[in-house]
Amino acid sequence: MSDKQPQASSAAKAGGGQKVSGDTQAAAAKPKSKSKPKPAAKPAQGQGAANRPVKPPAQAAHRRGRHGMLMLSFVLIVFLPSLMVGAYLVTRAEDQYASTLGFVVRKEETSSAVELLGGLTQLSGASSSDTDILNEFIQSQQLVLQVDAKLNLREIYSRYYETDPVFSFDPAGTVEDLVEYWSRMVKIYYDPGSGLIELQVNAFAPDEAQAIATAIFEYSAAMINQLSAIAREDTTRYTREELALSIERLKGAREALAQFRSRTRIVDPEADLQVRMGLLSNLQQQLAAALIEGDLLIQTTREGDPRIGKAERRIEVIRDRITEERNKFTIGGDNRVGEEYINVLSEFERLSVDREFAERAYLAALTAFDAAQAEAQRTSLYLAAYITPTLPEKALYPQRITIGGLTTGFLLLIWAVGVLIYYSVKDRR
Repeated sequence: MSDKQPQASSAAKAGGGQKVSGDTQAAAAKPKSKSKPKPAAKPAQGQGAANRPVKPPAQAAHRRGRHGMLMLSFVLIVFLPSLMVGAYLVTRAEDQYASTLGFVVRKEETSSAVELLGGLTQLSGASSSDTDILNEFIQSQQLVLQVDAKLNLREIYSRYYETDPVFSFDPAGTVEDLVEYWSRMVKIYYDPGSGLIELQVNAFAPDEAQAIATAIFEYSAAMINQLSAIAREDTTRYTREELALSIERLKGAREALAQFRSRTRIVDPEADLQVRMGLLSNLQQQLAAALIEGDLLIQTTREGDPRIGKAERRIEVIRDRITEERNKFTIGGDNRVGEEYINVLSEFERLSVDREFAERAYLAALTAFDAAQAEAQRTSLYLAAYITPTLPEKALYPQRITIGGLTTGFLLLIWAVGVLIYYSVKDRR
């Protein structure tokens, strides 16, 4: 048993030696490589990123031709125009003075004609339509022409055109050009809520700015007065026409009645009728008394007494008179041109009714006309200035710093947008 163990160990050593020698030979058979060891295998999802080529590091920026073009464009677009604008504002732009004017349209409200003695006058703001009309009038060609005719706006605004053509008016310009230039020199600040209108009038001299503002106020006040007159005329025109018509109607009725009286020679047929009725009543009373007296004579005297004949003649005369007076109510005498007395009374009644109606219509028309006039006076409009035209002492315009800064900023913005567009297009190529 001891003899087998040494044999086994020697065999194992011999086999181990053979294995080591085999590995050594395999290692010696492979060529030697200087490459780095391969990294550990990554999951399948990371294989695309591992195979992506690595870019070389960015190189240092160098000055190129496009940079010079950008600087040149900055000089041409921003620097030189800004320099030219600044030089013009400092050396050639003339000073402008601003005169301020503020006013409002007011409406005077008085009491009615009945309460005129004890009523109070109230002031209130005019309607927005009146103020809107005035606002448009200040910007209209009509006002520009009126002020030009009074102050010669063309000469005032074109005095420095040779040295300052930008801020001055071209003397060869048309009326439309003058109206456009007027909107540049006259600034309107209008508050529709309160109805306040404030103006800023610019000119190249302080007294000229004040004179233009004063002229604007005068012509605006005249326009408001004209509106008030038109409103009064519209309010009273209808009532005035009705009053004139009623006056003519009353004249015609009175003339017809006068002609009737002249033709019939009767001033008042009703009074004439009453007189005739009184006379007839008196004759009837006398007839009754004469009949009674005749009967008494017949009873107290003998036949053939001359008093009885006299009484009978008296009774006959009274009866004839009564008959004649009664006939006058139907057939006129010589002084009535053969007209029937009833027709005369009818005509007089008709003429009297016409005259009475004409008188009442005249009184109604006169009352309406007075009320319309009172209403027109109650809504009278006028222009009230809360800021009179001021006389400036310092030139505030043109605002050189503001204009220069805005010009530079605007040009810089244009240049920056152009540069961004250029690089955006270049990066997409």
